[in-house]
Amino acid sequence: MKLQSFNIKKICVAMLAMTGTMLTNGQALAQATDAYPTKTIKLVVPFAPGGVTDTSGRILAEGLSKRLGQQVIVENKPGASGNIGAQLVASAAPDGYTLFLALDGTLVINPHAYSKIGFDSIKDFAPVAKIGNSIIILAANPAVKAKNLKELVALANATPGGLSYGTSGNASLVHLAGELLKQQTNSNFVHVAYKGGGPAVADALAGHTPLTFASAASINQHLKAGKLVALGVPSATRSAAYPDIPTFKESGIPGIELNSWVGIMAPAKTPVAIVAKLNKEINAVLQDPAVKAKLLGSGIEAANATSAQFGDEIKRDLAMYKPVVEKAGIKVN
Repeated sequence: MKLQSFNIKKICVAMLAMTGTMLTNGQALAQATDAYPTKTIKLVVPFAPGGVTDTSGRILAEGLSKRLGQQVIVENKPGASGNIGAQLVASAAPDGYTLFLALDGTLVINPHAYSKIGFDSIKDFAPVAKIGNSIIILAANPAVKAKNLKELVALANATPGGLSYGTSGNASLVHLAGELLKQQTNSNFVHVAYKGGGPAVADALAGHTPLTFASAASINQHLKAGKLVALGVPSATRSAAYPDIPTFKESGIPGIELNSWVGIMAPAKTPVAIVAKLNKEINAVLQDPAVKAKLLGSGIEAANATSAQFGDEIKRDLAMYKPVVEKAGIKVN
């Protein structure tokens, strides 16, 4: 009986010690979360400087630095359509000090187009906040004899070899927009992949390719000058910045509703409290009229979404693009 009593006492003491340690660790974690951030935050942009994605990241970083009281620095890690930057953040410490500027193509298209990407879009990341939607426009060279989308479809089917459309690259969202149009209308559109949006737009201006799917920021000046003609936007609703351009659905082509979004992700297992704080502060930055104006100037309409809403959109798009990529036979490697 004495031996049993001694063992029970030892167990109780050990359990109390463990509980104390757990409480101490929990309190330390809570204090660290409350104090967050206490040092510089790194925002990994998986593309080269100067593009729409990079610009949106820098606009956000500037505003977020002011609100958090700590500098948010942009670190460009281009390569493999964003996969290199995504891999870097997926393996980073989940402490809120390494964030990822995520583009739709990297997280919801690449998993279907690449045989190996080195990360899982759902399991390896925690959605933080959506920055906004990049405005995508289908534009034509003025020489194209089609005044609307239905006339364009008819023209594509009547043209030997079909009508070609240029995009910023293979497996990009603008590529998939074209493939969706082709699949939904059974029409003869031919994709031409360029190394970036600039060359695709240049060839559309020169008439080498009659059509281009491009970001509004890259063709805005050409639309105003009449050098390109807007035929439609593939989004669910008209753009507030381009209210005169009809959606594909309004043009009689249903079943095409996609958004090119950009947002902030953190490594999986980042504390919920840190994600919540970042979401609150990012949304506050995005509601600043000056920030909204800057983003719109870059072709991005600012969002205001919870982390859960952003996560749901990622899951939805990941599922939506899979059959499109498979039917089009899109493969990068």
